[in-house]
Amino acid sequence: MQTEKVVDYIVNWLKDYATNAGVNGFVIGISGGIDSAVTSTLCAKTGLNVLCIEMPIHQAESHVTRAQEHISLLKKRFDNVSDTRTNLTPVFEEFKTEVFFDGDQATVDMALANTRARLRMTTLYYYAGLYKLLVAGTGNKVEDFGVGFYTKYGDGGVDLSPIADLLKSEVYKLGTYLQVPDSIIQATPSDGLFGDTRSDEDQIGASYPELEWAMKMHDAGKSIHDFSDRELEVFKIYKRFNNANKHKMIPIPICNIPNILL
Repeated sequence: MQTEKVVDYIVNWLKDYATNAGVNGFVIGISGGIDSAVTSTLCAKTGLNVLCIEMPIHQAESHVTRAQEHISLLKKRFDNVSDTRTNLTPVFEEFKTEVFFDGDQATVDMALANTRARLRMTTLYYYAGLYKLLVAGTGNKVEDFGVGFYTKYGDGGVDLSPIADLLKSEVYKLGTYLQVPDSIIQATPSDGLFGDTRSDEDQIGASYPELEWAMKMHDAGKSIHDFSDRELEVFKIYKRFNNANKHKMIPIPICNIPNILL
């Protein structure tokens, strides 16, 4: 990958899109992870206004520390970057008092995890409307179009996706080039939606390098009969997530009424 040229291409794409849309810049949620760090830096390089928002909900201290470190460094490097913090923990806890918990614990936990992401999306769009900004998405290619590892209308609810055509390994290369803090580059990927230490790999059952391999094999038309042992296991994991999350990757289905009925 020609990293410098890819960075320039994305930055110009972001700037052109925002200019044509007649907005002032971008708003982005900062999680302390590599994807939001790279995306926010790319947005900052456009020279347009960038609002970085922390939105903790019972967040692990390590995530908070990394997010604050990144925002602090970004503000020193770019005078078009500002930040704010919206503590959503009280909002989340109040929400829990108004809903009922029906089903097994794993189902309840997943529904609440997705609720966290949707509360954050609502917050981002509040500030986007307030300051005439676009919500910049942070999903990468493996998450968005491989295993669908994101929340529909949560972190998937965005105006544009600058890094969605980049594999996770490529996002890390951009992160190094863009001088993202080592603490973020070296951190274990985690969505932080459960309030514990579980990583993305814990949830999915495969690492991002493994998922990238499986995605390439899938796109090449390979099947489960082409693999054995760990490769077979990883390929099955990829296929399971890819099939289950297709509804996130395709347009919302529309019930088209036949003309004869109209």
